[in-house]
Amino acid sequence: MPNIKSAKKRVKVTETKTLQNKMFRSSLKTMIKKYTAALNSGDKEAASAEYKAAVKKIDQAAAKGIISKNAAARKKSQFTLKLNKMA
Repeated sequence: MPNIKSAKKRVKVTETKTLQNKMFRSSLKTMIKKYTAALNSGDKEAASAEYKAAVKKIDQAAAKGIISKNAAARKKSQFTLKLNKMA
């Protein structure tokens, strides 16, 4: 446990940021699962709507540094290919 005031603050800030990142990552995974479920259902309109939401969430995650830019680009590419194969 830190003794210096600034170190104590850094511990608290790190805990808060870690919790926020976990929450965001959890919501990202939920969006991805919703998109996958929409693809599996075969409903093109629902899949298209979920695709837009998932891509937006992935872009936000990349901007916040939760996932890397390359990982975000790879996921978006995979999602686009799956949506286009559905057509």
